Amino acid sequence: MSQSQAATKFKIQITRLRAFVAIGLAALPALALAGAVQAATLTTASVSLSDPRPSPVSAATSIKYDLLASNLTGATAIKCIKVVFTVNADGTGGTPTGFNSSTSASINTGQSTIFSSHTGYALVKTTNGTLTYTNAAGIVPSVTSGAHYVIDGITNGSVVNTAYYMQFSTYNNTDCATAPIDNVTTGFIYTDGQQVSISVDGSLSFAVAGVTGNGALAVNGTTITNALATTSTTIPFGTLTAVTNKIAAQDLTVSTNSGVGYTVATRYTAAPTINSYTISDLAGAPNTAPITFTAAGTEAFGYTTEDATLGTGTPGRFVGNKWAAFTTTNAEVAFNGAPVANQTTRVGFQAAISGSTEPGAYTTTVIYTATPAY
Repeated sequence: MSQSQAATKFKIQITRLRAFVAIGLAALPALALAGAVQAATLTTASVSLSDPRPSPVSAATSIKYDLLASNLTGATAIKCIKVVFTVNADGTGGTPTGFNSSTSASINTGQSTIFSSHTGYALVKTTNGTLTYTNAAGIVPSVTSGAHYVIDGITNGSVVNTAYYMQFSTYNNTDCATAPIDNVTTGFIYTDGQQVSISVDGSLSFAVAGVTGNGALAVNGTTITNALATTSTTIPFGTLTAVTNKIAAQDLTVSTNSGVGYTVATRYTAAPTINSYTISDLAGAPNTAPITFTAAGTEAFGYTTEDATLGTGTPGRFVGNKWAAFTTTNAEVAFNGAPVANQTTRVGFQAAISGSTEPGAYTTTVIYTATPAY
């Protein structure tokens, strides 16, 4: 780039982050096993689990076992419903390892459609793996096809991919042994959830646009010099006099998906220079404590920003037409602590000379650095 032109270079630093999301997924219905033992009277019986993952992964006492069965005997009052959870289909082998029905099990009367009213029934769960639901008066089933019997509060077993069984029996006697009505054995298994990983690339877009002064357009409360036109890569102040300072501006636009936003900083490569001569920086004006720009006739060069909510120091320190001196290290000019789409911040530049400033074409390079925060 020729030193006879004032120019800006823009360096965009984009940090790409791969965000890992782990989601446990599991099909809710447990598998109804082919070949499970079934009595003659009940058909299409199956049991589904609200969460088939094994303990202790699944919530300790919150699993729902929903038995769905058809062809129930509809003319006989049920005085006992007995459910036994077993290792083997014939009822042997004990309960599944880690299984618990004796602590928090309950009958979900709102979802158990086998009866229209459950008045008079009491649940006994003293023996782990065996639940009896009895009523001395008994009630005839409300539905005989597609009847639900729902048990809440079960702790799943701890062994995956192994067939276990649920024996469901009804009796016309509260001893839960004599006067049998219907029965069925249906199977289920515990399965691990399927882990899904999703990677999302971090994104940042950064654009610089020129601004042309029209006599009314301003930056941070200061009118931009009429007809002074910047571009995305140049800030051409033209010829300065000691009588009037000149003000230029550019618009910085940022988009990012970072959850904690972004920062834009600026610096220069050196003070505006020609040969061994330089234009002085705005005196006593660090980025942390900007000041009002000096009056015409005093040599100075500096910048301002319209961002009133910066992320470091005093957030609104540039508010009220305050300016800072450039340095060769990055200083904040724009910030947002959240994801943004096409957020634009106007930054301004002001240059002034004195009557003794040496003649010539002074140049420097202003650099922006836009960085997403992760």
